Amino acid sequence: MIKLIAIDLDGTLLTDAKTISDTNKKILAAAKSRGVKIVICTGRPLIAIKEYLAELNLLDANDYSITFNGGLIQTNTGEILGKSAMPLEDVKHIYQLLMNLELPTDVLSDALCFQLATAVEHPSIYPRLNKALTFVPKTIDALTEDMLYNKVVAAIDVEYLDQKIALIPEEEYERFEIFKTRPNLLEFMPKGVTKAFGLSVLGEHLGIATHEMMALGDEANDLSMITYAGMGVAMENATDGVKSAANFVTRTNQADGVAHAIQKFVFDDLKELNEGGI
Repeated sequence: MIKLIAIDLDGTLLTDAKTISDTNKKILAAAKSRGVKIVICTGRPLIAIKEYLAELNLLDANDYSITFNGGLIQTNTGEILGKSAMPLEDVKHIYQLLMNLELPTDVLSDALCFQLATAVEHPSIYPRLNKALTFVPKTIDALTEDMLYNKVVAAIDVEYLDQKIALIPEEEYERFEIFKTRPNLLEFMPKGVTKAFGLSVLGEHLGIATHEMMALGDEANDLSMITYAGMGVAMENATDGVKSAANFVTRTNQADGVAHAIQKFVFDDLKELNEGGI
């Protein structure tokens, strides 16, 4: 029996217009009413997903989110259950790597984003991708040990980004979790900090076992939780790697793929939802 549903946002729950369909809202509300935990798992900070949590009626103290790709596990009222940060030494290392690659550098610190000038001719598009953050220009020397560093990202057009990703040395993947969260967004996390890690912490807190979890996603940062959960679901629009690792491939994010998968594996006996055309 599925007791927890972990859902990615971009390319999964959200349409391409960054909205949640009425069909997805309906089935998620039905799941919550039956005691199933609905957990948003995202690379964004909590402040950047509040509007979606409000739409889904997930703002209570017993509602949970996994943010920063597993770096922060918290209630949706802000109580922290688990936190993993990046040391300044690692931030400086990634800064130098991205400077060598001529990729822009954004360092997330909760609701703040420190923008470092590593690619003047290729400026970051991250402010366009994540408008809920406060962006602050910084120099690398202005960063101090006592600051919080959640992750480092490089946001730039996909063709240029893919060319540069091919040049990242293999040893960097041994030191950090490196993955795309959108086609035009590359992220660096501390090694071992993934969405699966976040689910393991939350599952232990709630007393929910791995086989009682469903996880839905589409990009490389979702791969860990899709292989961790008892039922891993890939969107039809997911990357090939995510699809091959999943137990089931659902419809696209444009065609209510989240609702379709939940109906199939959670509500297969609930006939009234069928009547709604899910």
